[in-house]
Amino acid sequence: MLTIEGLETYILQPRDPADLDLLVEAMRPTPSPIDVDVVIGVRGPIAPPDLCNGLMIPIVAFDQIYSFDRDSLVASIPRPESIPAEREEAFRASAGELFDRIMQAADNAGATDEDRALNYLTMRYPPIYATAADAFGRNASLTAVRVRPSSLGGVRNIVDVIFSYTNRNTDVTEKFFVRVDVTEEFPFLVTRLSPYYDR
Repeated sequence: MLTIEGLETYILQPRDPADLDLLVEAMRPTPSPIDVDVVIGVRGPIAPPDLCNGLMIPIVAFDQIYSFDRDSLVASIPRPESIPAEREEAFRASAGELFDRIMQAADNAGATDEDRALNYLTMRYPPIYATAADAFGRNASLTAVRVRPSSLGGVRNIVDVIFSYTNRNTDVTEKFFVRVDVTEEFPFLVTRLSPYYDR
């Protein structure tokens, strides 16, 4: 069973029985509040009451599970060449702050396109961390993360993820966005992170 913020959210079942070991390896002898579990799979029907002690929650047939702690994730984010080595510690601090803000912004059970796009970017797209570090270096704070359907949608399910940074001195807000296709089980990047201008 996967819990999110202490609530039983999903019953996990491997799509391939050989992946049962992934569940066993994800268990930690002493769980910590900074543990992160990423599950990639397909949400199925609600479990029958006799499957898991009467809990009637969705079953997720998973293909991949990653388990690690927050600090390991932040340490593994590659420092961009544009950020000098002497600013490594500041980069790690800003990357950690961005990760924490995204995780705390809303209850994220990965059930919506918005959740899935944010989860994909948080785990797989380092440029969002480089942009955060650059903004923090210019005395700007992350003030909003918004996800909306892209005008390029149509047949594909594409969303725009917009990051807003506001300067602490001038209150001027600068926005950046990235497009993510969330049509299938594995989201992917449509356009790279670039400046965003309101229409």
